[in-house]
Amino acid sequence: MDNEFLQIEEDIVGMLKTVYDPEIPVNIYDLGLIYKVDIKDDGLAHITMTLTAPNCPAADFIVEDVKMKVGSVKGIRDVQVDITFEPEWSKEMMSEEALLELGFM
Repeated sequence: MDNEFLQIEEDIVGMLKTVYDPEIPVNIYDLGLIYKVDIKDDGLAHITMTLTAPNCPAADFIVEDVKMKVGSVKGIRDVQVDITFEPEWSKEMMSEEALLELGFM
C-alpha cells in the first residue's frame, strides 16, 4: 500500500510539472506554486496552491489544467484545488532549475 501511495504521489508531481503559467516558461511545481498535495484513501487529491499574483489572468486556465492532469493519474478519482495567498509567493520558493531557467542565478 505504501509503495502504491508513493507511486501515486510521484505521478501527481510528474503531472504538476507539465502545468505551466502561460506567461512564464517554467512549470508550476518548480515555480513553487504548489504548497501541499494530500491524497485521501478514497482517491481524492486535494491540492493547495498559490499563484504568482492575486490577479493572475491565467488562474482559471491553470486550475483547470491541474484538475485535468492530476485527475488523469491512476488511482485518483477526483481533484480539489484550493488557491491561497498565505504565505504570499516569492521567487525564493522557486527550485534551482526554475531560477536558472529564468536567469536569477
